[in-house]
Amino acid sequence: MTRMLIGVGLVSSLSIPSGAGGQTRDADAGLAALRQLSGSVESLVRRVSPSVVQVVVTAYTTVDRGGSSQIDLVMGKQRSIGSGAIIDADGYIITNAHVVKDARSVQVVLPDARGRAIDAAIVGVAEEIDLALLKVDVKGLHPLPLADFDRIRQGEIVFAFGSPQGLRDSVTMGLVSATARQPDPDTPMVYIQTDAPINRGNSGGPLVNTDGELVGINTFILSNSGGSEGLGFAIPSALVSMAYPKLRQYGHLHRGQTGMLLQTITPALAAGLGLGRERGVIVSDVIAGGPAEAAGVQIGDVIDSIDGHPVDGILQVAMRLFTSNGDDRVPLRIVRGEETLRADVAVIAQPHAVDRLTDFLDPESSLIASLGVLGIAITDKVAVLLPSLRAPAGVIVAARAPEGGSADVTLLTGDVIHAVNGIPVMTLASLRALLVAVKPHSPIVLQLERNGQLMYVAFESD
Repeated sequence: MTRMLIGVGLVSSLSIPSGAGGQTRDADAGLAALRQLSGSVESLVRRVSPSVVQVVVTAYTTVDRGGSSQIDLVMGKQRSIGSGAIIDADGYIITNAHVVKDARSVQVVLPDARGRAIDAAIVGVAEEIDLALLKVDVKGLHPLPLADFDRIRQGEIVFAFGSPQGLRDSVTMGLVSATARQPDPDTPMVYIQTDAPINRGNSGGPLVNTDGELVGINTFILSNSGGSEGLGFAIPSALVSMAYPKLRQYGHLHRGQTGMLLQTITPALAAGLGLGRERGVIVSDVIAGGPAEAAGVQIGDVIDSIDGHPVDGILQVAMRLFTSNGDDRVPLRIVRGEETLRADVAVIAQPHAVDRLTDFLDPESSLIASLGVLGIAITDKVAVLLPSLRAPAGVIVAARAPEGGSADVTLLTGDVIHAVNGIPVMTLASLRALLVAVKPHSPIVLQLERNGQLMYVAFESD
């Protein structure tokens, strides 16, 4: 470029085609714009990368060691890799629930020059929205700020950070393909769709905007080949914002309830009921004694707006209710026949079943020191509070112990310990006795019930 400019100066008397100088200036301006864009992306990556971790999970799974004529299934260790986003400087990291599912141990690789692998504790899990919260004993981390979900726009540039195929500290760029995609019309869960390349190992990592804010948590892809085809989906920042404090405090979610059921208005439904509109949301049921009934909502009411925003479908209402923290109020404008009415509906946090067990806890008598948890034996009184238990006997994990335990095992609030090495557990005393009876460095297998499913967790005694 410099040589060309010098040449132009020396032969200024030569005839130069008109417009050539303008083309050169346009080319220079284009290159400058590209360099500016490249520099801006590099700066963003440097700013965001210290907030992204690799999550390494060790679990036990069945392994087929036999040939075609013989089946030989054994339990083997399996290591899987995902990603996570630092959400609090005190060591809290958000990831996907499916990343840590059935985990025996969890480590995170911090984004520093040494790539330190640090043991992480699972603080809480919300399988219903596929989020999990981890904690590492490291201070002064770099948390990602959360983007305002209402300001996310289709077409804006976003970046996916994580460990695709285990390749730590990777970043890809794309667009927001859709701001609120609802894969299952029967559930209120929505996702941000992006064409930023996402592959296995990206799960749990952040999708960020050009301001370096967390737009969503990368969760899954739709693919025929198993690789990225430009159909990636992330859990919106609004759900992360709602879930984080609850997972940190309780280890699970407290879902908000309004006491009403909603359906999308279809042309057939509108014609049959004479609604005068073919789009929107209709109230199909109102629970007696619930907040909606108290606010005057009736079956057959059409929701015209929520929080002052027009409602075209169930998505807007579902997202607003799904992200409510409870103890909230939602202003609705409803249409009932020829009338337009207003209703201020309370959103009440529904207690988790485990929360009702706190009255049975005693920090001393409930402590199971070797496991680092507080437990409650399942009695007739406790079983009434937990009617969905597969077996009405065992010890339920009600909380983590303040000091934690030395056992290499991850237990979650709500887990039920039914047996130790095949011997049934009936009381806290029997659980402690069974654990103490195991010789040092010998295997311990707990039979657990977690979210209605039975599973084995194996580890070695100290």
